[in-house]
Amino acid sequence: MKPELSRRSALKNIVAGTAALGVSAALPAFALEPQKSTMLKGNVNHSVCRWCFGGVDLDTLCTEAKKIGMKAIDLCGPSEWATLKKHGLDCSLCNGAEISIDNGWNEPEYHEELVKRYSEMIPKVAEAGYKQIICFSGTRRGKDNETGWKNCVDGLKKVLPVAEKYKIVLVMELLNSKVDHKDYQCDNTPWGVELCKRLGSDYFKLLYDIYHMQIDEGNVIATIKNNHQYISHYHTAGVPGRHELDENQELYYPAVIRAIVDTGFKGYLAQEFLPRNSDQFKSLNDAVVICDV
Repeated sequence: MKPELSRRSALKNIVAGTAALGVSAALPAFALEPQKSTMLKGNVNHSVCRWCFGGVDLDTLCTEAKKIGMKAIDLCGPSEWATLKKHGLDCSLCNGAEISIDNGWNEPEYHEELVKRYSEMIPKVAEAGYKQIICFSGTRRGKDNETGWKNCVDGLKKVLPVAEKYKIVLVMELLNSKVDHKDYQCDNTPWGVELCKRLGSDYFKLLYDIYHMQIDEGNVIATIKNNHQYISHYHTAGVPGRHELDENQELYYPAVIRAIVDTGFKGYLAQEFLPRNSDQFKSLNDAVVICDV
């Protein structure tokens, strides 16, 4: 039978079967109305990025996050840690030592400042009882891959002994260079993994941002399975647009998160979407339910 006729027949059967089962069978699981996340399964450590809810004060965000069942707030600096502790929440990934996303470790002219910043911040992170701090490659500015790797290794090797002493993981974020961060160098998993291999330290890992990597490379589940040992943190958001994880975007998050859990991952999954619904905490609750596999 010709392939095209076979596909047409299969589609007819699917449509007929769906009609017999009812409308709900045609909807993906995350398109159904999520319930309140009062009974989380415990397989995922849920967090939320502070900057995505910048329109509300941190106390409110902490209160709402705890109601949902979240354990942490992501991307907070020292001035915010006391508020997190007051609410009994972790800081799943600290910030405050970086210069910027554009000006990172791949540029030698920033090494002295970055080494100073990270050498001062890492002991503070450890004293606060946290485990990770974010870092960035920086933009290419004409550098080829080899130059970027070499420059990052030269700079990071100056601060890794401090990270290893205090048992703090430096986490470099994978960001897309097609839409949000033009010219960013660490814009694909193989580039980040190669940097991990060259540094050869358990205290340097990757932040696999599902949103960003869907845009730049796709093949998300297989990539996670094949490279999970180099990843210590995950971010989520709907593609395209970086909004809710609902039926208006292209990723099926339950399958993606299940693949992460299946690798044995015990770190944090942080929601990093920008709510467009008027009830932004309902959107946050829904995202947690979708990802609570």
